[in-house]
Amino acid sequence: MRLSREKIVRLSHQMIDVLVSSDDVEFIEDRETIRNQIVQILQALLREEEKLDADVRKKIASQKKEILEGSEEWDLLYRKYYAEEMRRMGVPHLSEERRV
Repeated sequence: MRLSREKIVRLSHQMIDVLVSSDDVEFIEDRETIRNQIVQILQALLREEEKLDADVRKKIASQKKEILEGSEEWDLLYRKYYAEEMRRMGVPHLSEERRV
């Protein structure tokens, strides 16, 4: 997923607002420091997701027969390879969470 810097910053502000409104959260650092850390974490996660997407696309492109993007077969392979990569990273895929 691609998010602009502005959207990431807006999301970080919304996350801080939720944390501030929670009685279960106590801030040790100032809010701006925490918000900046949230921005960095989100950016790193999005970079990782972009790399994963590129790896999955490369894997599909390396098939013996040409598989056209947007076709049902391409979509099926994309979901399968994406789930495999997520599992390899230790992140359960959404369809796996539903089975639990």
